[in-house]
Amino acid sequence: MAIPNAKRYRIKNPNGTDYATLVAVLPKNADVKAYLKDAANRFDWKALQETRAAQSKIRVGQQKQRRR
Repeated sequence: MAIPNAKRYRIKNPNGTDYATLVAVLPKNADVKAYLKDAANRFDWKALQETRAAQSKIRVGQQKQRRR
């Protein structure tokens, strides 16, 4: 079940070239550019990088297992 009026926005890391997807429901008269700029500054970019790095680690043995 989806949330009505939810939109996806791509935010860019101010210090690099990394992107993240943000899903938000904004009021009609909201300044979208200001909101996205503030959200990009408040976003936890370090945690995103750690999560992406943890997902790609695969141990090779008798059978491949994902490390969690």
